[in-house]
Amino acid sequence: MIKKIESFIEEKIKEYEYNGAMIGISGGIDSAVVGKLCVEALGKENVKGLILPERDSSPETIEDAKLVCDFLGIDYKIVKISPILRKIGVYNLEPPTFFIPRKIQENYVKKEFEKRNYINDLKNQGDKDFLKGLAYYRIKHRIRMVLLYFYAEQINYAVVGTTNKTELKTGFYVKYGDDSVDIEPIMHLYKTQVFELAKELKIPEKIINKSPSPDLIPGITDEYAMGISYNDLDRILIKIENNEDLSNEDKNMVEKVKEILKAAKYREIKNIYME
Repeated sequence: MIKKIESFIEEKIKEYEYNGAMIGISGGIDSAVVGKLCVEALGKENVKGLILPERDSSPETIEDAKLVCDFLGIDYKIVKISPILRKIGVYNLEPPTFFIPRKIQENYVKKEFEKRNYINDLKNQGDKDFLKGLAYYRIKHRIRMVLLYFYAEQINYAVVGTTNKTELKTGFYVKYGDDSVDIEPIMHLYKTQVFELAKELKIPEKIINKSPSPDLIPGITDEYAMGISYNDLDRILIKIENNEDLSNEDKNMVEKVKEILKAAKYREIKNIYME
């Protein structure tokens, strides 16, 4: 699989006459794996990283992202997007966080998050405060996408995506944000398979062992947001994909996954127009 993905990356970069690959390095496992695959396929001199933290990013984000870039041996640039978000007025949508300890921020966010659910997120439904929250975090992905293309196009680099199959199926991405890229090397792999690949690629253990998080809202991890672990989610998703028996799975968990899959269809719609 590693060789197949590396060949895919090399072939597409040549086919579309790009000079190299630009990757948003988050300090998470997906961007680390994609970065390593690009380095092996194209050479580290033809891969660049962009680290895009903001006010609500975890204090470890920059250090973990730098760790990944150093591991890959690639050039990288750190661009804080907080000034852009502040200028637009994004931070006015939520209470100010100055001088508030990170732990208190995380506890507050979790209490607010528990009032809603991931299905509402997928369907763009909820009360006024919830909808403000959607706009609050989604624009961060979209600003990052704009900056990735801004820097990539100056040197004719492809923007390489890091979305995996679990995220694709469950809608765990932002439309016109992290789904807007030139090529997607790991979109055919479930999250648990990405973890397996990370071990084969010798990705730093700190990155493999950290809880996956969109790093957009304090304290919210992927699994917390969706209300299910990746191990359970992927196991059920794979069974559904292969039409396997689900009778030995927790009934409530299966229904939850099916509900997510149904709601995720809302995120697939990009343009609605008359023919």
